[in-house]
Amino acid sequence: MLRSGVTDALHPCTDLITRSVDWDHPDADALRAEMAAEVGPRYADRAALMAKTQANAVDEGTVHRTFVVYRRDAEGVEQAVGHAALRWNGLDLELKRMFVHIDHRGTGVSTALLVASENAAREQGLPRLILQTGDRQPDAVRLYEKSGYTRIPVFAPYEVLPFSNTFEKRW
Repeated sequence: MLRSGVTDALHPCTDLITRSVDWDHPDADALRAEMAAEVGPRYADRAALMAKTQANAVDEGTVHRTFVVYRRDAEGVEQAVGHAALRWNGLDLELKRMFVHIDHRGTGVSTALLVASENAAREQGLPRLILQTGDRQPDAVRLYEKSGYTRIPVFAPYEVLPFSNTFEKRW
């Protein structure tokens, strides 16, 4: 469990707690469903293309770690507010399904998820972490660039998705 003493005007007296959970943990499932409900409509006109490929699908058997960030309020109540998973993509770990609940964006949750994910890749002795995001997620692109990720050529299996933005962070 990682702790971060982040506070802000919207969420005073709070703590962020990052936990490694199973892929099918109820909080992880709920956050992925929220992500699908938010992001899915952005790509609705591409549904036929997406249905032809499993490039964005996550096989639970390839998942290395799943992280959920919880925000603890002043009364000690925890709410799941962020999700990220790492899957094996060849010899690399790939960041998948990173999502922060809309009410908690800009409060350090994404940073906590990236730190946990990057540390997990380092623990595996890997020189980098890779990721893919779509062209209709400019906030995600800005976050990754601000966090030290650099664009790289599109890697498998995303070559079938011409709107992919792919990144890596090396250390």
